[in-house]
Amino acid sequence: MEEIVTYVEMTARGQLNPAAPVPGLALEALDRSSPMIVDLLARIGAPYGWRSASRTEEEWQLWFAECPDRTFWLLSFEGAPAGMVTCDPQPGGEVEIRSFGLLPEFVGKGLGGFALTLGILRAWDLAPAVTRVWLHTSSFDHENALPNYHGRGFRTFKTEPGDRS
Repeated sequence: MEEIVTYVEMTARGQLNPAAPVPGLALEALDRSSPMIVDLLARIGAPYGWRSASRTEEEWQLWFAECPDRTFWLLSFEGAPAGMVTCDPQPGGEVEIRSFGLLPEFVGKGLGGFALTLGILRAWDLAPAVTRVWLHTSSFDHENALPNYHGRGFRTFKTEPGDRS
């Protein structure tokens, strides 16, 4: 099966179509030195073949070093770690949501829409002059990923074949 990578964006905060709140779901900052980051991203990405599921320690070091301003946010549900959002501030007022996902045991429980809403709001709040929030997803990701992004107000601006080699 060929991978298709889809890039989506919001160019104004008002484009956000927030999902209904989910009681017990929260987003809190994680220090970039937290050992939870590697563990969570590996577990979130494993079902979808994300690179985070198989990075070596050296590859993790390079990943952290490539964007010193990267922020990390823990999604928790009723106090238990449930997922993660990472954001990369970029020049020109852009923020890339570098990773977003739920741990496998929380997938399919109705948390994704509000979890994404919390992550998008955090991305818009990263700097006073954010003009664009964007991310990419793969056809190998969860089948509800792209519909969730579109449902929250993102619009597709590019698709291209992917390379999982």
